[in-house]
Amino acid sequence: MREDSGTLHKEIGYNIVMTTKEERGLRGTAREVRSAILEMVGVAGSGHIGGSLSSADIVTYLYFHGLKFNPQNIKDNNRDRLVLSAGHICPAFYGAFYKMGIIDKEEMLTMRQIDSNLQGHPDRSMMPIFETSSGSLGHGLSIAVGMALALRYKNNNSSKVVCLMSDGEQEEGSVWEAVMAGSHYKLDSLIAIIDRNGMQISGTTENVIGLAPIDEKYRAFGWRVLHVDGHDFQEIDRAFHNAISGDGPTVIIARTVMGKGVKQIENDYHWHGKAIDEKTAKQMIDELS
Repeated sequence: MREDSGTLHKEIGYNIVMTTKEERGLRGTAREVRSAILEMVGVAGSGHIGGSLSSADIVTYLYFHGLKFNPQNIKDNNRDRLVLSAGHICPAFYGAFYKMGIIDKEEMLTMRQIDSNLQGHPDRSMMPIFETSSGSLGHGLSIAVGMALALRYKNNNSSKVVCLMSDGEQEEGSVWEAVMAGSHYKLDSLIAIIDRNGMQISGTTENVIGLAPIDEKYRAFGWRVLHVDGHDFQEIDRAFHNAISGDGPTVIIARTVMGKGVKQIENDYHWHGKAIDEKTAKQMIDELS
């Protein structure tokens, strides 16, 4: 069942009306983020391109339009928090950081090298722009629940906590403990986004451990559920602003294409974490262009 994302909620501090010009700009930025992902992984000779490419539009929307976030003041107490639970897709974040000017090209291309700040999974001690380090799947939503509770105790009623998860990690039991807690505490500042590309390292999610109907499961736990095309910025925008007006936690299930933008690898789970070299990366980047 597909839910209507509803009417937009006008809240000070959020840009809620996406113009055609803004959408066009986000598409251009997302294309550059994807190029950066491929270039980084090509130089490193390792890394996860499948989920990084599928989530690139979501990451681009959040950092460049949706979140209250200032890259020049990453410790602002009034910022929105973005928790990356699926740590293996951090190349998408590194690409966004490069576009924001937080890292330069030289540093970006050190990803996965010894002593680099850009490790294969986020390390907050090296990159404090991350709200938390992450590696093993299934931990991020619990951390996000804790952050949302902390904001409540501090009487911060304006900041949101967004947790980006993969669909494969919905197989982790810890996710559902956090889902139960988020509903119990009625955390209306909490927004979960699931990159629903239907693939994980060893096959499709439905063949490994079936998730469907994942929307009904979240509803049964008391969450509001919104469905979007995870590559449509207008849909993402409408759902995000519906979520920030909600009563209790909201999950946005974003249907995406694994490997989005590179036809030869789209929807092929073998490319979840398959390495590429610099020559292959350049060919893929040319296809994006």
